[in-house]
Amino acid sequence: MEDRFQVGIISSAHGVKGEVKVFPTTDDIRRFKKLKEVIMTCKGEEKTIELEGVKLSNQMVILKLKGIDDRDSADRLRNLPLFVDRKDAVKLKKDEYFVADLIGIEVYDDSSELLGSLVDVIFTGANDVYVIEEKGKDEGQLLIPAIKECILSVEPEANRMTVHLMEGLR
Repeated sequence: MEDRFQVGIISSAHGVKGEVKVFPTTDDIRRFKKLKEVIMTCKGEEKTIELEGVKLSNQMVILKLKGIDDRDSADRLRNLPLFVDRKDAVKLKKDEYFVADLIGIEVYDDSSELLGSLVDVIFTGANDVYVIEEKGKDEGQLLIPAIKECILSVEPEANRMTVHLMEGLR
């Protein structure tokens, strides 16, 4: 399981006072309002940076990072990913999981046959779809809807998911 989660990527400087525009990689951009700090790696060095200000603008986030006080400094941060520690991640409801904890998990059918590993999650709006790279298949990928009829159990700590393959999924 991951210790850190990416919450955004700095896309550009914003204004002249050192603010940065962030493309969020999280479901709910309002989560930035609750953050006190973010983690970034710059030139191979990991830094925890305090947030001095957060503004929400359409689907983007404008952050004021402590110590970044001019446009040139902000512009040098372009394309850097922003992370938070697991302890600062949003609290999940029952049967919710972080995508980062699902990627690579081994997927078994309800007869305990290993199907493969989860390699991607497709967000459709109605329900997520799990992309399973089949073991021992040349070109096999299974697309399994993340619905309770198909997903029987998810155990990220055990690196295991059990699914029921409804007719037509294989």
